[in-house]
Amino acid sequence: MRMLVVDAFTDRPFAGNPAGVCLLDGGTGAEPDPAWMQRVAAEMKHSETAFVRPVDEPGADFELRWFTPLVEVALCGHATMAAAHALYDTGTVPAGRPIRFRTLKSGVLTVTRDGDGLAMDFPACPPEPAEAPEGLAEALGAEVRWTGRNAQNDLIAELADEDAVRGLAPDMAALGRVDARGVIVTARRAEGAGGPHDFVSRFFGARILLGDGEDPVTGSAHCALAPFWAERLGRCELTGYQASERGGYVRTALRGDRVVLSGTAVTVLDGTLRV
Repeated sequence: MRMLVVDAFTDRPFAGNPAGVCLLDGGTGAEPDPAWMQRVAAEMKHSETAFVRPVDEPGADFELRWFTPLVEVALCGHATMAAAHALYDTGTVPAGRPIRFRTLKSGVLTVTRDGDGLAMDFPACPPEPAEAPEGLAEALGAEVRWTGRNAQNDLIAELADEDAVRGLAPDMAALGRVDARGVIVTARRAEGAGGPHDFVSRFFGARILLGDGEDPVTGSAHCALAPFWAERLGRCELTGYQASERGGYVRTALRGDRVVLSGTAVTVLDGTLRV
């Protein structure tokens, strides 16, 4: 079957967030074994690998599932963008047609062409104020101004400024003891900072990711960041910059209880999975 690697939320290779995309065959009885998908994701070693399978349903065109090297996840933005980009890039879906993905826990997600990029319609997942877990500031190595938690069990921590976010070198072992899918750190854009962004963020998933535990660009985190910053900045359309080593921009547009995440993607590998 066809297997691609796509860099999402970037317009150039080796930036943004890479995701594996496995294009499965459709048809009756073609549903793959989740244990097999987990082994493929572990082999790929990207933060997420997406598995896409055609379905014949009135409300959806494809089934979409996401696996980290360790677990299946309920929602993944960059791997959804990578999956849609792969379907358009390979000619599987005509450029002018929206793609409707059926997911296990996040409903139907629709992706459309947006100029040179892609726009994804996701559920908003705003954080509610919550007490900071004991040891969070020490694990991050920074003063935390505000903390909240959302339905994805992400912990959101607002820091004092953009430099604090960019300069973090957290204790990942200590962060792994925090009860959360991941820890999102964020701050408002610094005065005079270059780039088109309104806020910055980083995402640490010590419990679900291999290596240093930092996800380069996290679409699902922006389902929380979009409503968080829309309320504080008084605008529904914003641009976030995820300040990881690879880095990437995510355009957000809050639409009630939905958020549209937009960006571009690049195919860096196109091959055949032989097992």
